[in-house]
Amino acid sequence: MIQYELEMKVRDYECDTQGIVNNSVYQNYLEHTRHEFLIENGNSFTTLMEKGVMAVVARIEIAYKKSLRPGDVFMSRLYVRKEGVKYVFHQSIYRKSDETLIIKAKVDTVLVVNGKLTASHPELDAVVSKFDE
Repeated sequence: MIQYELEMKVRDYECDTQGIVNNSVYQNYLEHTRHEFLIENGNSFTTLMEKGVMAVVARIEIAYKKSLRPGDVFMSRLYVRKEGVKYVFHQSIYRKSDETLIIKAKVDTVLVVNGKLTASHPELDAVVSKFDE
């Protein structure tokens, strides 16, 4: 299932001496995708923070399958589900040219509202509920 996808391109400086995207850079791709997803669904981390709401990563699991190289165009995809107190983003990155799976990730986020851990927030729940089946 795909709720959102974002096309991006590997920049030279994101690669290590082996000529492949450094493993830490993939987390930047995943985070950028979550930010753009929220913006396209009427929210942003900035506006939420201004309201005292912080969505923070509690846990991330990444399975690295293949590597991206300079100039590769790729699709960063996600779907999100509410699981207990967590908003769980299931994310993947595919090389666009051949649809090769590059990474799969599961990102657990929790909410801190005005300094307190909170189980949910109406604005984020509204985004997630748009995609419930």
